[in-house]
Amino acid sequence: MIPYGRQDISDADIQAVVDVLRSDFLTQGPAVPAFEKAIATYCGAEHAVALNSATSALHVACLALGAGAGDVVWTSPITFVASANCALYCGAQVDFVDIDPHSYNMSVERLSEKLAQAEQSGCLPKIIIPVHLCGQSCDMAGIHALSQRYGFKIIEDASHAVGGKYRGEPIGSGRYSDISVFSFHPVKIITAGEGGMALTNDAQLAERMKLLRSHGITSDVADMLPRATGELWFYQQTALGFNYRMTDIHAALGLSQMQRLDDFVARRHAIAKRYEELLAELPVITHRQHADSYSGYHLYVIRLKQGEIGKTQREVFNAMRAAGIGVNLHYIPVYRQPYYEQMGFKAGYCPEAERYYTEAISLPIYATLMEAQQDRVAVALREAVSA
Repeated sequence: MIPYGRQDISDADIQAVVDVLRSDFLTQGPAVPAFEKAIATYCGAEHAVALNSATSALHVACLALGAGAGDVVWTSPITFVASANCALYCGAQVDFVDIDPHSYNMSVERLSEKLAQAEQSGCLPKIIIPVHLCGQSCDMAGIHALSQRYGFKIIEDASHAVGGKYRGEPIGSGRYSDISVFSFHPVKIITAGEGGMALTNDAQLAERMKLLRSHGITSDVADMLPRATGELWFYQQTALGFNYRMTDIHAALGLSQMQRLDDFVARRHAIAKRYEELLAELPVITHRQHADSYSGYHLYVIRLKQGEIGKTQREVFNAMRAAGIGVNLHYIPVYRQPYYEQMGFKAGYCPEAERYYTEAISLPIYATLMEAQQDRVAVALREAVSA
């Protein structure tokens, strides 16, 4: 089976992990801050906070921006559920903005319309979480302009997008958002085994997220409350936080992988370009790339021209799997998940997202995908869509 994604672990990566295992620090040692510094420097951000997952990063980002009961957070329906769940973890409500039919990211036009309606009803969102699906940036300048008008905060869910660019700058720079979040899950562009990173240019937000990732505990005397004379205090819990720390083992792997980040992304672009050539005559729509964006190409999504194929999405999907091609679907609209339907969301809420859902299939893309394997994918797809 050719998987839709996989990690590429080198001897140098293995040695980096071994070095940590043989060191004095497995958890809170020098590798985590080194990884944070490397990511921040690469992206041009002032601060980076490493966590044990991107889900944790989204959670503490929402908390740092003050999300809580009575607040509303908006995100894209075409994303992994964590982009919405993070708001619920804070006690906030969640809502969804339909996608653009070409980029599959949050539609700025639909967002503008929804904000105008929300202003009239007095229910404006506190935070909006645009998701850079497949690694291509959302129209962040457009979303940021709306934030200036309507007063919401922005968390970029860039879980798919480390190594990508928007308007010539690295995604994660923070020019158009308050916080950006990356994922280092094994199928992502680089991996730490597991892990996430939250980037910001606001020192107070960074400190708040650092506090929340470690039980709300501080060892900084300047942040401690004064206590009775003679008491010995090494740390204090000043907030209700979580055990969201990244280990040095994970950070060492991520830091080593950083050395090949640009190569990984360039390789993914070469694979995507070759897919464009291989699939040009097939009844499928390939993902349109915006001139402002240089995608990380975490995923390669096609949409089936079902009117020309005469087969259902499921039939094509099953045929590809039967041929040994590990296609996938990214994603089911979040509000169509049973948990969210119990909140009252119904089919048809975001029509473009639902059209996408019935046509989309993710093809294999990863740095070590060979041309012969890519040829197999194209041949299997040609056969799967044939009458």
